[in-house]
Amino acid sequence: MTKKEETDSELVRNLLSINGVVGVFLGAEFLSINKNEDINWEDIKHIAISLINDFYSTGKEFIIESGLTGEKKTEHNEIEKKIISILETKIRPAVAKDGGDIKFREFKDGIVKVELQGSCSGCPSSTLTLKQGVQNLLCHYLPEVKEVVAI
Repeated sequence: MTKKEETDSELVRNLLSINGVVGVFLGAEFLSINKNEDINWEDIKHIAISLINDFYSTGKEFIIESGLTGEKKTEHNEIEKKIISILETKIRPAVAKDGGDIKFREFKDGIVKVELQGSCSGCPSSTLTLKQGVQNLLCHYLPEVKEVVAI
């Protein structure tokens, strides 16, 4: 494990030590904390914010570096490049505002497969967002796209 990964792990461990926190998602430009539904956010937010502030006050300027996500680097065809571009520019920023992330995984036979992460992975509204938001937008710009599914 690199020193950078150790630092990230330290912050994640600290946040996960908060009673009721069940998940931490580190995005390139955000951090999302998932809590047990029995816990009130007001009861944990001050300690979470304090831990995050302590992390930055020690001189650390970022949470993750690009390239540490473990994603496979593959060549994409033209339609896949267009799908990725739309996801990156039009969809991903909106999803990130709600503490989630969406990643392109595959395009085959008119079906786009994406992975929902962070708050999106367990959100009851994610299916509605996926079908009425992501699918409608991709189908509008790319007639080759017939459906979007989460994997």
